[in-house]
Amino acid sequence: MGPDLTVPPIYSPILPAIHPSHAAIDARTTAWAEAFGIGSEELRSRLVRHDIGTFAARVLPEGREEVVSLLGDFVLWLFGVDDGYCEEGEIGRRPGELVAVLHRLLRVAQNPEVPMLQSDPLARGLRDLRMRIDRYGTAGQAARWVDALREYFFSVAWEADHRRAGTVPDLNDYTLMRLYDGATSVVLPLLEMGHGFELQPHERDQAPVRAAAEMASFIITWDNDIFSHHKESRGTDYFLNVLRVLQQEYGLDQDQALTTAVAQRDRVMCLFLRLHDELAVTASPQLRRYLHSLANFIRGAQDWGISSMRYTTPDDPALLPSTFSNAPTDDSEEPLDIPVVAWWWDLLQPTAAPLGESIHPWDNRPDRASALT
Repeated sequence: MGPDLTVPPIYSPILPAIHPSHAAIDARTTAWAEAFGIGSEELRSRLVRHDIGTFAARVLPEGREEVVSLLGDFVLWLFGVDDGYCEEGEIGRRPGELVAVLHRLLRVAQNPEVPMLQSDPLARGLRDLRMRIDRYGTAGQAARWVDALREYFFSVAWEADHRRAGTVPDLNDYTLMRLYDGATSVVLPLLEMGHGFELQPHERDQAPVRAAAEMASFIITWDNDIFSHHKESRGTDYFLNVLRVLQQEYGLDQDQALTTAVAQRDRVMCLFLRLHDELAVTASPQLRRYLHSLANFIRGAQDWGISSMRYTTPDDPALLPSTFSNAPTDDSEEPLDIPVVAWWWDLLQPTAAPLGESIHPWDNRPDRASALT
């Protein structure tokens, strides 16, 4: 266990928002976890205190309430897998066995009518989630959700191999793995479902839109690593976190690694803002809504990260901020020295709007106040 880490207010130009029915949504997610018996009794008792339904209400503050509840239940289910199988269970150190278990769950997600794992709580919960995906989404969205779930399962098996060996990957590999094992990509189809539309492939699959989604995943997972470091470092088990990766990669101490991680996510946040502005100029209303939802996803994860008992750990308080910063620590337009994501910086047009001329309505920096009118 290292010394306490004081996390400074991080740069967040996106305005906070929450669904008006957040309390009811959070209560329903708790009831859903109990009804399906997600995780062990001890794990479930922890998860239902983490305001996971409230997190979903922050991600989809204007979404259809039934889809917001679906998102809350799904995120809790993901924690049941991640905490129960991967991080706290013995199978999380046996990647071959973990792959076998996850592959069976994937079959349930693909074909919920298949008579397998019928007494397994996670499988029963997954069947319910898939049926609700079908109810509120399209066949294409359901297929993308299953594909993203496969990517998530693949990445946590990769992480399990490091856990088994006690090794720390290099920064490039960690970044690639983190784009998927944070389960952010599995949420993306629900952003569309929450607003009752399906983004057309000619928009969703173009490189800049894919990059915007990856940038959101990078920011969310870097923030999560920063906010969760206290909790993870207090345990006796192996943990993998960007601060550990940076310490190994560059020979930094803990505080230097924190400063570096904050600068990295700040630089990506600035890029996300610029790319958002550029895409919005010619985007369809659906694509604008999708980009807006990515922003809500980023800010919702931030607000939840500094307030949920999952990370504040009141019995051993984490030194987390209670506010956010209006200014980045790094606004360089140079790519990060991480090859798997450096291509993001190639996507901006030379005429991209400068930072003072934003066209999005959710930026709260003083120099962008005119964008709110």
